[in-house]
Amino acid sequence: MDPEFGVGMAPRKRESWRTTLLLAYQSLGVVYGDLSISPLYVYKSTFAEDITHSETNEEIYGALSFVFWTLTLIPLIKYVTIVLRADDNGEGGTFALYSLICRHANVSLLPNRQVADEELSTYKLQCSPETAQRSRVKEWLEKHKRLHTALLIMVMIGTCMVIGDGVLTPAISVFSAVSGLELSLSKDQHEYAVIPITCAILVFLFALQHYGTHRVGFLFAPIVLCWLLCMSAIGLYNIIHWNPHVYQALNPSYMITFLKKTRKSGWMSLGGILLCMTGSEAMFADLGHFSYSAIQLAFTSLVYPSLILGYMGQAAYLSKHHNFDANNQIGFYIAVPESVRWPVLVLAILASVVGSQAIISGTFSIINQSQSLSCFPRVKVVHTSAKIHGQIYIPEVNWMLMILCIAVTVGFRNTKHMGNASGLAVITVMFVTTCLMSVVMMLCWHRSPLLALAFFLFFGSIEALYFSASLIKFLEGAWVPILLSLILLAVMFVWHHTTIRKYEYDMHNKVTLEWLLALCDKLGMVRVPGIGLVYTDLTSGVPANFSRFVTNLPAFHRVLIFVCVKSVPVPHVLPAERYLVGRVGPVGHRSYRCIVRYGYRDVHQDVDSFETELVESLATFIKLDALFRCSDAAADGEVDYERENALTVIGSNPLRRHLGMGIMGGGYDESHDGVSPSSEDAAEDSANGIELAAAAAPATKTKRVRFAVEESRRRHGGGGEVDEGVLEELHELCEARESGTAFILGHSHVQTKPGSSLLKKLAVGVVYNFLRRNCRGPDVVLRVPPASLLEVGMVYVL
Repeated sequence: MDPEFGVGMAPRKRESWRTTLLLAYQSLGVVYGDLSISPLYVYKSTFAEDITHSETNEEIYGALSFVFWTLTLIPLIKYVTIVLRADDNGEGGTFALYSLICRHANVSLLPNRQVADEELSTYKLQCSPETAQRSRVKEWLEKHKRLHTALLIMVMIGTCMVIGDGVLTPAISVFSAVSGLELSLSKDQHEYAVIPITCAILVFLFALQHYGTHRVGFLFAPIVLCWLLCMSAIGLYNIIHWNPHVYQALNPSYMITFLKKTRKSGWMSLGGILLCMTGSEAMFADLGHFSYSAIQLAFTSLVYPSLILGYMGQAAYLSKHHNFDANNQIGFYIAVPESVRWPVLVLAILASVVGSQAIISGTFSIINQSQSLSCFPRVKVVHTSAKIHGQIYIPEVNWMLMILCIAVTVGFRNTKHMGNASGLAVITVMFVTTCLMSVVMMLCWHRSPLLALAFFLFFGSIEALYFSASLIKFLEGAWVPILLSLILLAVMFVWHHTTIRKYEYDMHNKVTLEWLLALCDKLGMVRVPGIGLVYTDLTSGVPANFSRFVTNLPAFHRVLIFVCVKSVPVPHVLPAERYLVGRVGPVGHRSYRCIVRYGYRDVHQDVDSFETELVESLATFIKLDALFRCSDAAADGEVDYERENALTVIGSNPLRRHLGMGIMGGGYDESHDGVSPSSEDAAEDSANGIELAAAAAPATKTKRVRFAVEESRRRHGGGGEVDEGVLEELHELCEARESGTAFILGHSHVQTKPGSSLLKKLAVGVVYNFLRRNCRGPDVVLRVPPASLLEVGMVYVL
């Protein structure tokens, strides 16, 4: 059963205030964990070495002013007010923006696009197609093919930096929380205690990922809530007790004074101040788990005020304390009253674990999205909860993140270098979001290009300032996210480029339907009992791997289904719209094509559920196809149903079970780029029922699929010939299902053409083949049972 059932099925209703409050409370533990713990290390990173805290307090007031206006302009105005409105059917994040752009302009590099995809209910446009056609920006983007590649590379860079943030944020968060021990230990004890404790917590955190967070997730929101209230209380205490006039530092003039006095050192220290925005992107990325109103309410009413009070409280304390030795450096814990320091330390460690958990889960999610769009090598995705949407775990990525995270902690050993590395990753993701939002404003919202340019220049200039301050610290830690991103970008681009080239090779070498029919007659092809599922990326034609298979072994299954599992640029595809089914060849050939469509956030079904729904959809199509053929014969006197590309949308049975709906009819003819007439005559099922029993081992429970043949159809269209043929075809499908199902997949090897450049030989012949051999095979991703797997070797010469 599809856990994604029901997502986006109907327009969202206005939430009640109680639902909004509950979602806002729950969002604290998922969305704001990372952002809420930033006060642990912002001032410590800012005053690490670049600037000093003088008696005039100009530095600390300037830093506070920068923090206040940065939190106001970027998280509050940019994200909460503007970016959160650019949701893709309720989903957010980098791929949501890219998906919106691809639907409003033909800039997608995904090769197997179809006209039928545009009829999906989640494939909604912000305006009518006529209005979209008049956009000059759209014409300019579609005209220049290099811009398509540049847009995808920008999305890949943002993705790489999110993955890099998944390495750096847990390290700096946990390390900064544990560093509170420095006030209770000597310098020697501190050096030998903080690093091992931090590494132990990180190992424990990553080891728990296998079990999923749904079992302890109910603790996340209370922990973050307690942390925010604790931080606010301490900040308010420090303001009242030490400096009630610290609010004057919110004046923007203090930023100018700060830069005038500190000059280059002050500019370089902005790399530490930008860490106050860490986690802001999570508000947009996790939009699909909550709602716009809930995230907005939580941030404006609790998170934002708590952060401001926390930073003001630290500044108030520091404004009255200026002499710090090596053991008492500027940081969060120095401003915590000694009587509550140990409870605050424990609470800070718990909050840092929650914040790290959020970014780790976000890393799994964005890698899964990249994989669905053929931008990342195949990895095993484990769904840790059947009830909670989006709870996934990727074993290979989890352990690589853990190793890299521990390596960063042990290698840097201080907040300064970790902050420089984390800051560059954070600001790069934000700049990518700004660029994509500017395009969305023009293409999707149809705002003036001048307004989009103003948005880009205003927020882009702020982010460019912080980016330059981080980039100049390349040798002091900023090289880490750059190195990680370059490696990941090379892997993603090589994988995506080679996948596209393989698809083009398949398109060039596919064989026609006539060739297959002629070959069957010439070789005396044998049809063996059972169902053969031939997996291919092609949405039309017969794939080359199958032609090679039948040429060398002239036999295939009695029922043959060419299955294409594809991703479309929408977050979710409704179960009622998931299957496109059509015939390959005449009715007696018993060959079909089934295109299975998933969104980039959809959960792929297990093989038993998929096989069952596929057979049910095929049976529904056979009945619906008979009605089409009867209506065509009645209208034209002849039946033209050997069109290779005629496909029909078939509603999957889970939707019919839940909603009691009939057949979802909708015919698509890709060859004519239009919609063919569909049947709306869906009488109630009655009379002859046929049960399909799947072949199962004695120890397992037999699975049964039931569909009905309407008795009323026997007199439809003049005579019972068509209905007798339908009954015979359904019985053959039943017998084939009982005989078993074979999954036929291509096992590919890629090599370059003679005379190819050295770069191409290295990228395609070496890097791609290395990735292909060491990543998960398509059978694992598609969850094919090994006992039913049949692989056909295929060499691609690119």
